[in-house]
Formats: sequence, C-alpha cells, structure tokens
Amino acid sequence: MPQSTHVSAAMLAIGDELLSGRTKDKNIGHLADVLTLAGIDLKEVRIVADEEDAIVEALNALRSRYTYVFTSGGIGPTHDDITADAVSKAFGLPCEHDEKAMQIMAEMYARRGLEFTTARQRMARMPQGAEHIPNAVSTAPGFKVENVYVMAGVPQVFQAMLEEVTKTLKGGIKVLSRAIACPYGEGEIGTDLAAVQKAHPETSIGSYPRYDGSKGFHTELVVRGRSEEVLNAAVLAVEEMIASIKASKTVTLEA
Repeated sequence: MPQSTHVSAAMLAIGDELLSGRTKDKNIGHLADVLTLAGIDLKEVRIVADEEDAIVEALNALRSRYTYVFTSGGIGPTHDDITADAVSKAFGLPCEHDEKAMQIMAEMYARRGLEFTTARQRMARMPQGAEHIPNAVSTAPGFKVENVYVMAGVPQVFQAMLEEVTKTLKGGIKVLSRAIACPYGEGEIGTDLAAVQKAHPETSIGSYPRYDGSKGFHTELVVRGRSEEVLNAAVLAVEEMIASIKASKTVTLEA
C-alpha cells in the first residue's frame, strides 16, 4: 500500500432508523478502527435521514473535502433504500440496473431456489459506470464512484465490503500514540498542558478526565504523532509537566 503524509476520510451514515434510535450504529467505530490502522484520518461523520436531497447535499460536501468518503445504508430492496439514486444524482449520472450485478444476483437466487423479484433487483441498481464492491456475505454488491464508497448498513455486510475496499486504499503514515496516566484533574493541568501542546505542534495531545470515588479526579493523557522522535519529545514534555506540578504541590505542603 503506497503511503503519503496525510490521507483523510469521512463517513456518511444513512437511515431514519439511526436518527430515531431504533438501530444503534456499529459501523462508525469499525470504520474508525480500520482506517486508523491504515494511516487514514477519519475527520468527519454525518448521519442523515432517508431523504434524497439531504444525502446529495452531504455527499457533495464531503467528497470535495476528503480523500475518501464511505457511506453505509440505503442500498437494500425496499422503497426507502434510495442511496443509489442519491449518489447518482450527486454525480449527475443515471441510476440503472447494473448488468453484472443483475447476473451474479440472479445466479445466487437461482442456486437458493428463490425468485429474483423486482424488489431484490433494486439491489443491483447503481450509478452508470460504477465499480463493484464485492459482498462475500449476501452477494449484492456495493459500489464505488470516484472517491465515494457505497456500502450496506448491515454491520456484517459492511465489514465484509470494507475488508475488500481497504485492499485498494492509499494509506497514510500511521499515527503512533502513547498514553500517560496523570494524577491531576484537567482544571489543574489545563494551562500547562496547553503550553506543552503549543510547543509540540506536530503532535496531538488528548485529555480524558476520569473520576475515581476514592482518589477523586485524574486524567489520561494520550499523545499522538507520526514519528517516534516527535512523539517521544512530546511525551517527555508531558511527563516533565506532571513532575513539575507534583514538585510544586510538595513545596506548598512543606511550606
């Protein structure tokens, strides 16, 4: 997989059921894990209803901003599965029954002794000229148009499609990270931590507060960077910051 310094991505999750809470999304986290391992930064996630204009608007905004866009949901056999139509509209392409998709699905249903109904044929619709994304679980393919990858919302199928997609992606330089336990709350370290971050702009320092009933507030600090040298320098600065705070508290107590 060729590497470049920075490769970005966004996800567009589609479905009324996600917004109503009826379905709990499992695809966003999985995509984030896979992309992180590939050195691709997932920078934005949007969730939209099964409304064509909303899908088109979101897709056009994301595909012009990021290296890759991944969508989930809305490519099934029912009337509210309109993702193929919306993607076609976003690219100004006709949405049609793809000949190859029709063939592989017809063969699959024949093997299972099931009728290839009009509803099932909807799953073979995609923008004209789109590339297939193989589906090892249920056969009906996803599809790719330029930098947009359109996949199913069912987690098992989404994951199978994503496995195929990741073989073709241009990866970036992987992000390295180091977690540091800090015994102080964010209110105590905020000013000093901001100074450390400013001094190490090539890193990202995340602060995650924790509360332990017996010990009170403490913080987990996670330093991220794209080289060991940069990462180690920032980690050392954070550790020195924590030591300095501890020393100042010790002096205060002794005084």
